[in-house]
Amino acid sequence: MEKLLDRIVVDPEILAGKPVIKGTRIPVYLIIELIATGMNIKDVPKEYPELKEEDVKAVLLYASKLLEREIAVTL
Repeated sequence: MEKLLDRIVVDPEILAGKPVIKGTRIPVYLIIELIATGMNIKDVPKEYPELKEEDVKAVLLYASKLLEREIAVTL
């Protein structure tokens, strides 16, 4: 499962250091937005053919790991 995280890169030379899918300029936040607005994991690669289903799963795992370390904040 942790091997999925190798699909996410953070490079200051790519999109100002925002996390992206390795080998692309597709940011993690975009994939999360697509899923949040109703697209399913299998549909994302149909919309972005350079992605694989495993890339989408990597995005979700990456987001989960970030949130796991967050301190609770009241909105």
